[in-house]
Amino acid sequence: MKNYLTEAIGTFFLVVTIGLCVNGGVAMAPFAIGAALMVMVYAGGPISGGHYNPSVSLAAWIRGALPTKELVPYWGAQFVGAVLAAFLIYKFTAEPLHVAPGGSVTWMKALTAEIIFSFALSYVVLNVATSKATAGNSYFGLAIGLTVMTGAFAVGGISGGAFNPAVGLGPAIMEMVLGRAVTPMAWIYLVGPFAGAAGAAGAAYTYKVQHPGE
Repeated sequence: MKNYLTEAIGTFFLVVTIGLCVNGGVAMAPFAIGAALMVMVYAGGPISGGHYNPSVSLAAWIRGALPTKELVPYWGAQFVGAVLAAFLIYKFTAEPLHVAPGGSVTWMKALTAEIIFSFALSYVVLNVATSKATAGNSYFGLAIGLTVMTGAFAVGGISGGAFNPAVGLGPAIMEMVLGRAVTPMAWIYLVGPFAGAAGAAGAAYTYKVQHPGE
């Protein structure tokens, strides 16, 4: 239970930070988003692994760092945290968080951007937080937070910069509850991070090639 609570809390603070920064028009929002993920990873990493992202949990499962019986409960906890955050964002700002690609962006560009940086995130997590070669390091949270910050700066205007099904779809669930229009491309936030060759699975298999003895 402590693992699921940790995953829900970390995902909640990640999503609520994203929503309040985006809806509030905060300048340089990616810095706050990356920092929120960083501190939550440091706080929850020793307990649950600090995934806060269903695709990262998938990568950890494929790599062998998460037991099969824990995968679906982790996903459930992450989505609970994301939906609760989406509700709070709406209450604070009077508008739900609308995660969507840029106005003139094609689905192919948006999907490709999500795949690339979802790969990068899972790749970094596996190498800094699960590898024997980097065990006990003090920089894992910083590396993970900076990866998300980099992705948000690089492709936030293209894909919306979710790299995380909970971030992309948790707020969409709240939009549906409120009767608001959900982006027709919401599916990219599920398909992108979970894309086999270049998403979480690709990162996990790349990790296995790089670390054959683990």
